[in-house]
Amino acid sequence: MQTDVVSTGYWHELQDGRIQCDLCPRACKLREGQQGLCFVRARQDDEIVLTTYGRSSGFCVDPIEKKPLNHFLPGTPVLSFGTAGCNLACKFCQNWDMSKSREMDTLAASASPGMLASAAVQTGCRSVAYTYNDPIIFHEYALDVAAACRDQGIKSVAVTAGYVCDAPRREFFGAMDAANIDLKAFTESFYWEICGAHLQDVLDTILYVRHETNVWMELTTLLIPGKNDSQQELEAMCSWVVENLGPDVPHHFSAFHPDWKMRDIGRTPIETLTMARNIARKAGIRHAYTGNVHDSLGGSTYCHNCGETLIERDHYVLGRWNLNDYGRCTRCTMPLAGVFDATPGTWGARRQPLRFVEQ
Repeated sequence: MQTDVVSTGYWHELQDGRIQCDLCPRACKLREGQQGLCFVRARQDDEIVLTTYGRSSGFCVDPIEKKPLNHFLPGTPVLSFGTAGCNLACKFCQNWDMSKSREMDTLAASASPGMLASAAVQTGCRSVAYTYNDPIIFHEYALDVAAACRDQGIKSVAVTAGYVCDAPRREFFGAMDAANIDLKAFTESFYWEICGAHLQDVLDTILYVRHETNVWMELTTLLIPGKNDSQQELEAMCSWVVENLGPDVPHHFSAFHPDWKMRDIGRTPIETLTMARNIARKAGIRHAYTGNVHDSLGGSTYCHNCGETLIERDHYVLGRWNLNDYGRCTRCTMPLAGVFDATPGTWGARRQPLRFVEQ
């Protein structure tokens, strides 16, 4: 098993003796022995290291739709894993037990990149997802896993908030095949006051992935009542998406449930999700979805040309499939944007935890 501490390449020394981490826009400035806000990157022996290489909060085979990705190998299983910590400070975090953890005990599982790639093959997974917490912060581990997976014909999927600097962004997404990026809101005040981050840095990542890579990208916005769900904000967000990304980037609007430091806010009504989906479609987004709810109408995929149901979904379970072998509508032959096999996968909604035996 490889060491759980590795040197990183994104840092530089400051005149006052501190070292600045250059992975993300937070730019943590550390003295010997200090950790960054993300918890997993720290200064040791006068360099920045990743302290959690090869360690994870758990491994699980999920449906790819859970990431969520609706236009990337639908119906197939994906081997999912994460570590601990995060470089954002979202008060509404839905995975706070992992992303906000500052306890090494959370990282009880371990696996080398080669073990993960082999496990993906053995379990019939078409891809591996770097998820649960943000893979940006375990950059080196994610890249090594992606390289091992590529050697085995396994795709790599990033589920990320996109809060990363330019150079590591280029390296990271250069190793990915698909990504779901959180566009958490469309105001700087939300990002700063609730996430401790900045909107423009996230928009820069989204623009980069869309226009300078071949990564298949989908967006997700978790709608929090009274915080980022106004009609005005959603209209501005969707207009920006269409103008800057085009109409074919799928956008998922997901339901919030009370968690972490925002337990005083109620769940997102289904009516809000439907409103957001309608706003997106009116703005020109061809594939807008509702998430975290059972809503077959809002979860299914339709031909933007003739309206045919192309992929029917009930949560994570696929129903009717009306795409031909070339990913085109069987009624009008209009192509559907995305990455598709000739036939859908049959994994369904199963969730299968995995355990690795250390070698």
